Amino acid sequence: MAWLLRAIAYVLAAFLSLIVLGAVAAAGLYLSLEPQLPSVETLRDIRLQQPLRIYTADEELIAEFGEYRREPVAYEDIPERLRDAFIAAEDENFHAHHGVDPLGMARAVLYLVQHQEIGPGGSTITMQVARNFFLSREQTYLRKLNEILLALRIERELSKEEILELYVNKIYLGQRAYGIGAAARIYYNSDVADLDLAQMAMIAGLPKAPSFANPVSRPEQALQRRAYVLRRMLETGVISQEEFAEASTAPVTATLHREERPGVSAPFVAEMARAYAVERFGQNAYIDGYRIYTTIDSHLQREADRALRDNLLAYDRRHGYRGPEAQFDLDEHADEEAWNRLLGDHRRVAHLRPALVVDVDESADLARLYLGRGAYGELDLDAVRWARPYINESAVGDRPSSVAQVLSRGDLVRVHPERIEAEDDAEERTVLRFSQVPAIDGSLISLSPASGAVVALAGGFDFGRSQFNRAVQAQRQPGSAFKPFIYSAALERGFSPASVVNDAPIVVDDDSLERSWRPENYSRRFYGPTRVREALAQSRNLVSIRVLRDLGIGYTSEFMERFGFDSKRMSPGLSLALGSAEVTPLQLTAGYAVFANGGYRVDPYLVSRIEDMDGRVVFRAVPAMACDDCAVFDPDTAEETAAEAGDNADPLSQQFRPAERVLPATNAFLITDMLKDVIRSGTGQRARELGRSDIAGKTGTTNNLRDAWFAGYNRHLVTTAWVGFDQSQNLGRGETGGRAALPMWIDFMGVALRDIPEESPPRPSGLVTARIDPESGLLTSSDNPRAIFELFQEGAVPRSETRRDRSGSGSGGTGSGGRSEPLF
Repeated sequence: MAWLLRAIAYVLAAFLSLIVLGAVAAAGLYLSLEPQLPSVETLRDIRLQQPLRIYTADEELIAEFGEYRREPVAYEDIPERLRDAFIAAEDENFHAHHGVDPLGMARAVLYLVQHQEIGPGGSTITMQVARNFFLSREQTYLRKLNEILLALRIERELSKEEILELYVNKIYLGQRAYGIGAAARIYYNSDVADLDLAQMAMIAGLPKAPSFANPVSRPEQALQRRAYVLRRMLETGVISQEEFAEASTAPVTATLHREERPGVSAPFVAEMARAYAVERFGQNAYIDGYRIYTTIDSHLQREADRALRDNLLAYDRRHGYRGPEAQFDLDEHADEEAWNRLLGDHRRVAHLRPALVVDVDESADLARLYLGRGAYGELDLDAVRWARPYINESAVGDRPSSVAQVLSRGDLVRVHPERIEAEDDAEERTVLRFSQVPAIDGSLISLSPASGAVVALAGGFDFGRSQFNRAVQAQRQPGSAFKPFIYSAALERGFSPASVVNDAPIVVDDDSLERSWRPENYSRRFYGPTRVREALAQSRNLVSIRVLRDLGIGYTSEFMERFGFDSKRMSPGLSLALGSAEVTPLQLTAGYAVFANGGYRVDPYLVSRIEDMDGRVVFRAVPAMACDDCAVFDPDTAEETAAEAGDNADPLSQQFRPAERVLPATNAFLITDMLKDVIRSGTGQRARELGRSDIAGKTGTTNNLRDAWFAGYNRHLVTTAWVGFDQSQNLGRGETGGRAALPMWIDFMGVALRDIPEESPPRPSGLVTARIDPESGLLTSSDNPRAIFELFQEGAVPRSETRRDRSGSGSGGTGSGGRSEPLF
């Protein structure tokens, strides 16, 4: 018996020794690991990664950049049922334990003993917070120990509410959704407060297997996981049997809303704003939750895209059908599954979707098209009648007389739906339009002349096809759209709208050219002595060349700096008078803004303000405003300062500084008045369909018809439309600025100015009106039946017709300070 007692004593001693040694080892391990653990205090100030979002001025979403989709939700905004669902599914004893659940740990240890590896189970919500914020997901003993120690520390320093809030906002829930806010948006396009019980249980079931049990990609597995969560909620008593039954039979309603649906499509704007954010904040721009508010007006942006696309397609149709994008043997690809694969290789371009011609019924003169996903459509002869065969940029073939002349079985073509407005009480209907992706491209940009705020920008037909932003990156010759700047320089040197210059042949010897240059008018005719006003309205090339020769290229190039152009980039020869210096559409638009705002130079800008994820403004633009006697922005007097700007005040800007006056108001007014004649009687007459007297502008067509422009404005908006090929080439016979670009400008401005009353700029002091003879440009009497009235700057009024220059050609001689020599 004694030996038994001694044996028991030895066993107890050994057991106690093991306990002591284990305690010592545990204490030693704790003392060695504890100092290396991160501070829990950082969790209080944790910055959850959120994407960069770009908005319009009226706060419609344009785009979102960043890998992490997250919409943080405060604890008090988490629905109680959603909290219950997560706790029931992930950590039933969450409110009872202190970071580690002994029963869960026991299950984990049992798994380890049975399988000789670390397995599932044992991780409380607090331990998952420790792992998600501080640790990796590798399954090692050391990581697990760190996780346990961190969980115990987190429980000591944070409340249960804080821990649960961190958990539900950090956890990955599939489809790039991090946290419950993003998951509700991505799967249900909803706020968490609007989820029903079945949807909450579906989301709560995702942490264990966000891909395997995903409701979008694997709905059957997702239903099983949802059933588990609902059963656990029933077992823990947080839902009733009736609620359980109703939610269990609910269908899967999750669909993929990969991104918050943009309120307006403006990818070129989004890319500009994204680049600006990265330049300012580095790669953190994608994860720090910045919100960039641009100056873009969502309504005008939609109209800019529509006008650009419609007019590029109109140009493209004028030049014929180039044939299908691809041709397939439908005997090899004989069913919808194969057709879906073929269409899948051809992305949508702008609003043009790919379609496969699967049958051409010659007797009915119809083509049947497969549109994808089981949808079909038909095209009749009227739909394809525009599709004359393309021959070259200036020639097309005969108009088709049957559908079969245009379409064949196996053709991959482009179509787009178009809504047809109903007449009387008939329902609106949608028809399928036959189209093709235009080879041409273009841009449209519109800004406020008061501040330079860009209100609309379309940089090309489709951003996916080409990310080259033609509105701000395309360096192109503006052609005659540059002439107003030449004539503005001339007004500063004593010319007037009545100055007469000879429109006659001229030969220019230029050392930079292999042979002499003999410029012509577009019409290839010569019109003799011509007033400057008429020359600008009719875009007479030889007049502007003579004016530039008289001014001097050096002076004129330096004068261009007033409009924001780089004088060093101006052409060194007389071709500058015809717009041979390359500029971007944005630069040209900013130059025209000087005329539109009465002589001030404003700097175009796109980003109005930037807010961080907490709504604090970290950047705000301070634009130069076109106004007289503007005070520098003072927050205490902001309203008074804005009021001083008067009609020129820009509602998009809350802070501003006075813009520099670069032109006398009289100069800007005269150029605007002459540019109104471009629309009243000149190359821009098509714009008269807008029925407005307050618009002015200029067409531009470059040598060999490579670029087509129209830049125009009123007091409220200045807009430039450009059309051309990225690889510069001829646009085709007759494709001038008035035909290829002006219709785009009209389509946009017709809508943009629809609700803006006509308002011409007030006539500045320093101008006088005088009666002149239209042929000589000199003052005449009221007895002259041909007499017209003209505006002059004080000091530039011409002499009387009785003292007419002996040359008989006139020159716009002005008496004091004016020109008297003929410009030949």
